[in-house]
Amino acid sequence: MFTGLVEATGKITSLEPQGPGMRLVVDARELAEGVNIGDSIANNGCCLTVIEINNNCLTFEAGPETLAKTSLGTKQAGDAINLERSLQVGDRLGGHLVTGHVDGVGMLDERQDEQEWSTLWFKVPAQLTRQMAPKGSITVEGVSLTLVDVESDRFSVALIPHTLQATTLGALQIGDSVNLETDLLAKYVEQQMSAWPNSSPHTL
Repeated sequence: MFTGLVEATGKITSLEPQGPGMRLVVDARELAEGVNIGDSIANNGCCLTVIEINNNCLTFEAGPETLAKTSLGTKQAGDAINLERSLQVGDRLGGHLVTGHVDGVGMLDERQDEQEWSTLWFKVPAQLTRQMAPKGSITVEGVSLTLVDVESDRFSVALIPHTLQATTLGALQIGDSVNLETDLLAKYVEQQMSAWPNSSPHTL
């Protein structure tokens, strides 16, 4: 479990095909300190397990499902990546509950920059907008954000200068793909509401 508060931006140093999947090596810089083999790390919002540590470089394995259903399949060596270690008991929950299980891939559709501030609009699979609401939470590339506007097939978020500088979101260009994870509570609400015609109100 994560919070969507990015701790560091790392750099992908190598991508090596491994069977049907991929071996991913990331220079995690200062975040690598204290990380152990077997730990879960969110890479652009995708939960991966550390299988090898070499100085500041962390090695992960991504299976074919992960490569097909997330933006990791489009990454190249040298690309920056958002990193967050998993929550520990007693940690403060500064963002919102994030599982690290990507729900879909969106695309940057529009960018409105005003000095050091930006409003970003993302195209998204229509089924995901049913799990979104203005002022609700969304995770984009592992970053916990507040939804501003939600339309039938896209949504917007407003980014402060710190977020633009401390994460990979500041470098996004029109057409770039991003990992999306909707709010965990919204998933359960939608599931219960979809069963409403066959359920009594007491089941909600």
